[in-house]
Amino acid sequence: MCGIVAGIAQRNVVPILLEGLKRLEYRGYDSAGLAVINNQQIHRKRAVGKVNALAELLVAEPINGTIGIAHTRWATHGVPSTANAHPHVSGNQIAVVHNGIIENYEQLKSIQLQKGYVFTSETDTEVIAHELFDAITHTDSFLSAVKLAIKNLTGAYALGIVNSAAPDTLIACRKGSPLVIGVGIGEYFIASDVAALLPVTQRFIFLEEGDIAVIAIDELLIYDINDQLVQRPIKESQLTADAVDKGEYRHYMLKEIFEQPYAVTQTLEGRFVNRRLQEGSLGHNATQIFDDIKAIQIVACGTSYHAGLVARYWFEELAGISCNIEVASEFRYRNPILVDNTLIITISQSGETADTLAALIEAKKLGAKYSLAICNVAESSLARESDLALMTRAGPEIGVASTKAFTTQLVSLLLLVIAIGRRFKLTEVAEEKITDELFSLPGKIEKVLLLNKEVKCLSEQFAEKQHTLFLGRGTHYPIAMEGALKLKEISYIHAEAYPAGELKHGPLALIDADMPIITVAPNNSLLEKLKSNIHEVSARGGQLIVFMDETLHAEDDANVQIVKVPQVGNTISPIIYTIPLQLLSYHVAVLKGTDVDQPRNLAKSVTVE
Repeated sequence: MCGIVAGIAQRNVVPILLEGLKRLEYRGYDSAGLAVINNQQIHRKRAVGKVNALAELLVAEPINGTIGIAHTRWATHGVPSTANAHPHVSGNQIAVVHNGIIENYEQLKSIQLQKGYVFTSETDTEVIAHELFDAITHTDSFLSAVKLAIKNLTGAYALGIVNSAAPDTLIACRKGSPLVIGVGIGEYFIASDVAALLPVTQRFIFLEEGDIAVIAIDELLIYDINDQLVQRPIKESQLTADAVDKGEYRHYMLKEIFEQPYAVTQTLEGRFVNRRLQEGSLGHNATQIFDDIKAIQIVACGTSYHAGLVARYWFEELAGISCNIEVASEFRYRNPILVDNTLIITISQSGETADTLAALIEAKKLGAKYSLAICNVAESSLARESDLALMTRAGPEIGVASTKAFTTQLVSLLLLVIAIGRRFKLTEVAEEKITDELFSLPGKIEKVLLLNKEVKCLSEQFAEKQHTLFLGRGTHYPIAMEGALKLKEISYIHAEAYPAGELKHGPLALIDADMPIITVAPNNSLLEKLKSNIHEVSARGGQLIVFMDETLHAEDDANVQIVKVPQVGNTISPIIYTIPLQLLSYHVAVLKGTDVDQPRNLAKSVTVE
């Protein structure tokens, strides 16, 4: 959630730190700050609100230095305020920025208060600063102090630390939160995400769990969790600084919606030979694992959970294998029972979602034999913790409301349905049909994006609405859930989804002329059932908006508006029908004047519980 940028160079790092913070704004935050060392003194500036507020402060009160740390904070302990903003300082000597949560901070704070330390914030991070300063009085070096201090920390952290008494050294620590080192020419940087550092380097080292990096201008040392010096590989990123720009689009979200045809093409690229899926493209030992599995358990959060819900239908109906799915934050505390030879599939855009990662670790403890991660970041914790990692290749997704990550997750899951289904009930004919639909998908998405203007006009009906109901059946019920999530998270309109067959069991009581009812109606075996549900709503004065297959005939009804969706195969129709719902939520949010890319209280990468 929070964002870290830090660096040591032979030039003023303040502009680099500021630019890095701007590139991390998508993560969600409520304050920003930075600190540099100059003349063996710490100079710190912090501001509540956007990074621009910090930039304006630095124009009025400039500071500079060749070593520094910076941070965007998303409030966990303590309200958004200047006092609670990072970096935090102790003894006018130690400054620290921190992502994560220190679970034993209250105990540490109590001990530190007894020692006479004065607290100026409500955060858990300030105890880290004091712990580091206290350790310096008991050790002979900056590194030794850091090693001593972090032994006392329970929880998750990514840390960037500077010491005015050691102005030529930056130390980075990673436990449970991602941290990457950018390798420049005669300079190094650290960040929560490579996107922050693309203007200065495309060469990166991904720190592993428990790593401590000691960084100087001309030297980089990395100690692993066992305190052994190790070499971590330098990897060349294919991303460019332009890849995370909005370009001609008003918002990142709209850009990413329109990038979906290309993103889906990338997901499919290189995974088929003569239109036949190559299992080796899913991992070097994928075939052996798939040969041995007997059941599937999916764990995920938010939008990724909705992708998993669609996949459950696919795995059981198309592949013929038992599939369960659960929200990761519930799975890890429920004491679930896993059948023998279960494949755990975790889904996460960032690969760093804390609950999903913890659920994977818990599943392994429970005896899960195999694990597969579907994510967008090859070097993520989830990918490294799993036996197999299936990359969605969606490219950078900056908008908090996930769009292209969702559709590429669904495509990735369909690839698994094909590969695993071969071992159960999926016939060659059925496989060829699914494959043909997958290859038609980018073109179909291009067609459905042509609905943009029509959906924009439709969005005007939501200007004064406070509540919306989404309905779907079968694989399109999770799509209704995803549509409701998108609308609520960026327009702040209360929205919820129901299986259409559940209307009589409660939601029908809510129906009136003031609540729009959005329904997805593909041409499938559940259509007649869905039509019955639509009539139930219309008969009670409900205002329906129906996204319907263009080949279907719609009866005249004053209460029903029809949006014709291009005809599409049944298997990929959930992917297609999510696109107009994405467009609707986007245009409603623009109309409402909300912050589309950075909705309030939300963050892109949820790296804490």
